[in-house]
Amino acid sequence: MGDTITNSTTDINPTTDINPTTDINPTTDINPTTDINPTTDINTITPALRHDLVVLDMAGTTVADGGLVERAFERAAERLGVEPGSADHAAKLQYVRDTMGESKISVFRHLFGTEDLARRANTAFEEAYGELVDGGLIAPLPGARETIEQLRAEGRTVVLTTGFARVTQDAILDALGWRDLADLTLCPADAGGRGRPYPDMVLAAFLRTGAVDDVRRTVVVGDTAYDMLSGQRSGAGIVAGVLTGAHDRAALTAHGATHVLGSIAELPALLGPLAQLTPESAA
Repeated sequence: MGDTITNSTTDINPTTDINPTTDINPTTDINPTTDINPTTDINTITPALRHDLVVLDMAGTTVADGGLVERAFERAAERLGVEPGSADHAAKLQYVRDTMGESKISVFRHLFGTEDLARRANTAFEEAYGELVDGGLIAPLPGARETIEQLRAEGRTVVLTTGFARVTQDAILDALGWRDLADLTLCPADAGGRGRPYPDMVLAAFLRTGAVDDVRRTVVVGDTAYDMLSGQRSGAGIVAGVLTGAHDRAALTAHGATHVLGSIAELPALLGPLAQLTPESAA
C-alpha cells in the first residue's frame, strides 16, 4: 500500500520536538516593547488627541437659563403643597440648586419620597418650565450657536444633552430655532433613564454617533459639578467646565474638570491646538 503510518508516540515527541523553552521564547520572539508599541501602533489608527465627539450640556452651558429652573421648581412645589417662604420650601430649593445638572425626576424622587409624588412634581415642573420658555424667557448664551457651527465645520460631531424630559428639551430647541443645529440631542430617557452624574448620556452619544473609535477622544462640557462627574465617569479625554451657569471654578475643578473656560465660546480655541499635537509632541 506504500503509505507511511505516523506513530504519535514515536514520531512526534512534544518533549523533544516542540520545546517551548527553545523553540518559542516569549521574551525574544514576541517582544511587547519592540513588536507591539501601543503609542505608535494605536496612534497610526487614532490620531493623538484629536477630539471629534463633543457632548454639550444645554441650560447654563449653551443656553442662558436665567433662573428658569428655580422659578419652575417654585411653581411645581407650590402645586404640591410646599408653602412658599417656609423652611421646607427653602431646604428643597437649596437642594435643587446643589444638584443642578442632575436628572430632574431623580431630584424630585429625593425631595418628595414616593414615586407618585416625584412624578407629579416632575410633570408640574416640566409644565411650568415649558410655560416660561413659551413666554420667551430663554436665549442662547453668547457664541453658543457660532461655536457649535464651527465645531461641526471642523468635522466634529456635536451632541446636545439635558437633564430635562424630552418634551422640555424639544420646547427649548424650538424656541431657539436649534432643531437642526447639532448632530444629535439626548435626554435621560434616550440613554436608559439615568441622567447625570451617571455617564450614560455621554456613552449613548459615543455609541449612537460612532463619531470616534475611542471614548478618550470625547469632549464633555457643562456648567455643573454633575456634568464634570458624568464626563469623568465616561472616560472622556477632556471634561471642561464653563463659568456661565450654576457652579463656580472650585466646584467644577473639585468634581473632575480638566479645564475651566469662561464660556462655551472659548471651546474651539481649546480644541484647536490640541488637535494639532502628534504622538511625539504629546509625549
